[in-house]
Amino acid sequence: MKTASSTDPARANIFLDRELSQLTFNRRVLAQAEDTSLPLLERLRYLCIVSNNLDEFFEVRVASLLAQGNLAENPALIANLARISNECHNLVKDQYAVLNTEVLPELKKKGVHLVRHTDRNEAQRAWVKEYFEREVRPLLTPIGLDPAHPFPQVVNKSLNFIISLTGKDAFGRGTGIAIVKAPRVLPRVIRIPDELSTNGGMSFCLLSSIIHSHIEDLFTGREVIAYSQFRVTRDSDLWVDEEEVKNLRQALKGELQGRQFGTSVRLEVAKNCAPELSGFLLEQFGLDKSRLYAVDGPVNLVRLAELIDHVKQPALRFEPFVPGMPQKTAHHDIFEQLKKHDILLHHPFQSFQTVVDFIQVAAHDPSVVAIKQTIYRTGMHSDLMEALMAAARAGKEVTVILELMARFDEEANINWADKLEQAGAQVVYGVVGLKTHAKVALVIRREDADADGNPGGLRFYAHLGTGNYHLTTTRLYTDFGLLTAHAEMAQEVNEVFIHLTSLTKPHKLTHLWLAPFALQSEIIKAIRNEAKIARAGRPGRIIVKINALVDESVIRALYAASHDGVKIDLIVRGACTLKPGVPGLSENIKVRSIIGRFLEHSRIYYFRNDLAHDVYLASADWMSRNLFRRIEVAFPILDKALKRRVITEGLNPYLKDNSNAWELDASGHYQRRKVRGKQVEFSAQRHLMELLGTHPVDTGE
Repeated sequence: MKTASSTDPARANIFLDRELSQLTFNRRVLAQAEDTSLPLLERLRYLCIVSNNLDEFFEVRVASLLAQGNLAENPALIANLARISNECHNLVKDQYAVLNTEVLPELKKKGVHLVRHTDRNEAQRAWVKEYFEREVRPLLTPIGLDPAHPFPQVVNKSLNFIISLTGKDAFGRGTGIAIVKAPRVLPRVIRIPDELSTNGGMSFCLLSSIIHSHIEDLFTGREVIAYSQFRVTRDSDLWVDEEEVKNLRQALKGELQGRQFGTSVRLEVAKNCAPELSGFLLEQFGLDKSRLYAVDGPVNLVRLAELIDHVKQPALRFEPFVPGMPQKTAHHDIFEQLKKHDILLHHPFQSFQTVVDFIQVAAHDPSVVAIKQTIYRTGMHSDLMEALMAAARAGKEVTVILELMARFDEEANINWADKLEQAGAQVVYGVVGLKTHAKVALVIRREDADADGNPGGLRFYAHLGTGNYHLTTTRLYTDFGLLTAHAEMAQEVNEVFIHLTSLTKPHKLTHLWLAPFALQSEIIKAIRNEAKIARAGRPGRIIVKINALVDESVIRALYAASHDGVKIDLIVRGACTLKPGVPGLSENIKVRSIIGRFLEHSRIYYFRNDLAHDVYLASADWMSRNLFRRIEVAFPILDKALKRRVITEGLNPYLKDNSNAWELDASGHYQRRKVRGKQVEFSAQRHLMELLGTHPVDTGE
């Protein structure tokens, strides 16, 4: 699918380049790895995050640009790709410099050694050789290239080796090139027994280093004259013709296999790779030199996360944080509580367990007759999914809108679809051509009339959130969730489910903003309303916290509102193509990004609206894909006390932050905000940990 890029000069005057903005986000993540005040293993983790982000950037964004057509006919696109390539090369160079000159040497001082072959003592070399013979060599299949053995299929992001040989093979032929694939079943980081270390501490070596050390053992009678590890990144954006396939799940299973062998977009080799070998690989993968990355270290840097898992030294990590449990949910009768008041949850500062309890209690409550839930990402293991299956087995009506096309979670979601259907749940895959990205759940109970005058019958209880029902990310991402028994809003959640399962046009919704039908227009309407207020001489105010801002229609509306005098603060974690602070265009707009211990993920829309203080939480960023090509839900916070909480927890601390905040200028550059004069350093995340956590802690930031 073609995507827009800032290649039109007229557009470039008022919009920043999306891809460069996304790369700039990775610069800010890399700055965390450079921050000497952070624990060493956390700095290493940030380096791994940068690598993971770059992998996806190439697999999706670069692949999408390259697929736009004949590059020779699009000089503007060629120029943009050149700028992207230059920034990527600089970013990777700086990333490995931080690894080699800062993080690994400092870890060594703390007794954590990543030893290369030349650094190992005799005892360690003997152990590594024995490990190679026992665990590695039996799984290797060296392939000497000749007409009967052409260049093999190389799996996306896998570790491989290319070897240049002299002499003749066993059949008297002069095959000069061989390929060795590293077994994917083996760990990439191997711990060497402590007793073999003469310098104390813990020693590790990489699988790539072990294979390097013994690569000559694979070619008896031949001389290895050059070799290098290499890794190719491929286009991984899945595509199926949803209009044609009869069974999306079966079609997607086939596409998942093909993802491993998509079009090549990047080649990584070792820094000392011989030019003739890298040139040969570029030719095999159909890449030009600009797609070559010669790195000073392991080509699969993201796999160093395995080392982080091995090392248990608390001083090298962030201090443990225990999320708070909302006092109002202390006992299990959550439905009685929701009849009295809504419950707002702020993750990860407050535990996601309350949401799990909500579904688990519903699964075993005899009064519950139905549970409906959307699933975008949930992981391979999930208490929530187990609860839904238990509810289905108990005879309740369980409906799951499961998004099979959630990028890189497709396989996990297919597996859950199979299990849910076997348990008796109704599984629906959303709307053809639109990803279901909304985060909503609904519990329907059959209740008797109560003493408060509520009539008997079916009563609805809903959960709406800004993040996924993924138990791991709920501990790492900042998100808001709302549990409510508000009759109108909960019934509108049910209308969304009916729309998604029946594919009928949704009824008019009073409270929820639903994409792709109304979300974009409602956002534009709210922005223009603030502009109208400002033109009337009253204060107009907009504060938005999102992950990305690239939709041009929304940006143009923000520009117009700024021109009319509306004060606008945008807290945008990642890509932002709006230019702030441009006289006559955006002088009333400020943009900042927060990069800290947790991944900022919550989406908050605030409009002052003449002191009505409209506050919406949402699953959607302000991107065209979210507003027009996905099922998304934005929902209002109606309770005044909870509305104040969203403002005082989700917005104000982030505007005050002078520790983890980066401010964007009109040229696309970010400047880290620093403490000035007599200011006191303030971190929004640290503040929220102390405010909402079970035990206030020093985060080590």
